[in-house]
Amino acid sequence: MALLVDVNTGQRLYAREENRRLMPASVVKVMTAYTAFRLVTEGRISTSTRVPITPELEKEWSGVGSSMFLKAGEAPTFGELILGATTVSGNDASVAIAEAAAGSLDEWLALMNENAAALGMRNTHFGSANGYPDEGRTFTTAHDLALLGSAIVTRYPDLYRRYFGHRTLRWRNIEQRNHDPVTGRVPGADGMKTGFTNEAGYTFLGSAERGGRRLVMVIAGAPTAQLRDETARALLEWGFSGFATRLVAPARTPVGEAMVQDGSARKVALVAARDVRLAIPRDATAEPVYAITYRGPLAAPIRAGQEVARLHVRLGEDEVLDLPLLAAEDVTKAGFFRRIVNGIVGVLA
Repeated sequence: MALLVDVNTGQRLYAREENRRLMPASVVKVMTAYTAFRLVTEGRISTSTRVPITPELEKEWSGVGSSMFLKAGEAPTFGELILGATTVSGNDASVAIAEAAAGSLDEWLALMNENAAALGMRNTHFGSANGYPDEGRTFTTAHDLALLGSAIVTRYPDLYRRYFGHRTLRWRNIEQRNHDPVTGRVPGADGMKTGFTNEAGYTFLGSAERGGRRLVMVIAGAPTAQLRDETARALLEWGFSGFATRLVAPARTPVGEAMVQDGSARKVALVAARDVRLAIPRDATAEPVYAITYRGPLAAPIRAGQEVARLHVRLGEDEVLDLPLLAAEDVTKAGFFRRIVNGIVGVLA
């Protein structure tokens, strides 16, 4: 399974079995970090908050699988625990984050699943804060992991840069290295997370930014770490070198019109909320084809900024973009005489 997404355009540049369910293993920790970033941003916990490590947590998780090797009586900061989860994949650090931030593992899992639903990760469920085998309760897809990866780099860019992409972590006298196969090897790469269990195979959710262009990629179920790592690097390099970005429509610039029924105007201009960009293969021979669709005529009143139509862009046989279009201005409901005039004009048209 593999997926490469251009975050700036929203395009899928490469996809193979993107909706097939998979066990994410330690890639779960990206959602652990996302949930922690959300709570920090909302002021519900600080990265400087000290988190006492309990004997129970040490007994259950310290040294189990990938570990930060936390010991009872220690009090790392919440930020140090995030680094432990993102850099050395600490199973113990992830559970410590959950219990410190939410009070219990169950409450934390509810937050993770709430975030997944809000991001549109419809084929995902988290039963674990760290991705340790849990009899299949935790599952996702490459499509959903790409949604998560895109969200964490765009919604929390400062925290992402602070806590992802570190090559090593030292806790007490134990130094461990990050298994991320792209950071430091692919120009612009800065994370995110590998995963492995015997059941899941070798998985990686990664990202890189080059020249203002951000890519997110997923490799899942690879039979060996070497194949996963080589494929991840090659896929990112291809994504940057094989495509050129074109501005299709500047934000808030009319790209078309929609007919309006019983309105103070018979048409309303359509705009995109943000710059619409298209990643086009450098060897493409066909030009993009654009189409606007809506259920019409639109019924007045219409508010400026209301989503009323869709912009579809095709390259060859493939639809590569499907974006919402907004009404550029208000259209009030027509008065009695205006509706009569509109009706006559409609008959004569």
